[in-house]
Amino acid sequence: MSKDDNIFKRESPWGAPPGGSGDNDGGNGNGSGQRRQPPNIDDLIRKAQGSVGRIFPGGRSSGNKPIYIGLIVLVVLWALSGLYRVLPDEQGVVLRFGEYTKTTQPGLNYHIPFPVERVFTPKVTKVNRIDVGFRSASDSGRSSGVGDVSEESLMLTGDENIVDIDYSVFWVIKDAGKFLFNIQSPLETVKAASETAMREVIAKSKIQSILTEGRSKIEIEVQEITQGILDEYGSGIQVTQVQTQKADPPDQVIDAFRDVQAARADRERSKNEAEAYANDVIPRARGEAEKILQQAEAYKKEVVAKAEGEASRFLAIYTEYSKAKKVTQERMYLETMEKVLADIDKVIIDKNSGSGVVPYLPLPEIKKKTN
Repeated sequence: MSKDDNIFKRESPWGAPPGGSGDNDGGNGNGSGQRRQPPNIDDLIRKAQGSVGRIFPGGRSSGNKPIYIGLIVLVVLWALSGLYRVLPDEQGVVLRFGEYTKTTQPGLNYHIPFPVERVFTPKVTKVNRIDVGFRSASDSGRSSGVGDVSEESLMLTGDENIVDIDYSVFWVIKDAGKFLFNIQSPLETVKAASETAMREVIAKSKIQSILTEGRSKIEIEVQEITQGILDEYGSGIQVTQVQTQKADPPDQVIDAFRDVQAARADRERSKNEAEAYANDVIPRARGEAEKILQQAEAYKKEVVAKAEGEASRFLAIYTEYSKAKKVTQERMYLETMEKVLADIDKVIIDKNSGSGVVPYLPLPEIKKKTN
């Protein structure tokens, strides 16, 4: 017999028949080609009963009782194998003959053991992450650095520019049953849905807004659109966050774009400086103008009031003068002389005294002596 014949040689699981050698040539070893006879089932049952009788006490007197006990033990163990525990961060998904039956919550639960029912316990609180537009070192198999995937990151904006945007999508399992059986490839589904949503939002936005203050709004809109797509699929996935990693012009034009941005920054700086100067000069000029106007108004009121006072005084004097002209004239003369002679050194000389005692009175000299 060759080596290849030994590979395909099969021996009976019941052993060689009585009186035979166990070869395929015959049952009695004489090479006559007689085939082996199948084993006797009754003999096998008696041998099994004898073996069980030697294991359990009681021997033949117990009859078939040990077999029944063994079967009961096996049934109990099989039934107990249906107990399973769902951890706090998991959900239990029960399948009956491969068909989804129910979802169980954390704790100790029971299901009909295999092969009737099977249980899957995916972690529903674990936050999963998908990177779009780039691959981290762990994903790309490199020791360090980040690899850019241009076919995912290059997108057309609403003002007909191209932006290179990288972002990450964070998601958790919301419904374990839908997650396991409604979608075939969850990772690819989330990635495709988020990329569709991002391209839709970028196509409606301007590049200046994308590169500056519009990122937070874009992230919120992408998250809402992605969640809507996944809900339509019945994926059982909840998108928790969309995080933009970078948003830049393509590498081919980034230097020119930075020059444009620098020019815009200089323009804004000059504009701000001009506005600051205007905000300083214009209020000051307005203040000076208001001051001049107020001074003119005050001078006007002063002149008018003084003129009105002089006119009232003149009218009052005229009224008194019309009543007694001589007395008024003398009074006016005395008041005028009082004002004129107030700061002049005075000497009184009485021209009518003749040889009087005091024809000459030097008042300033007398005042000095008195002091």
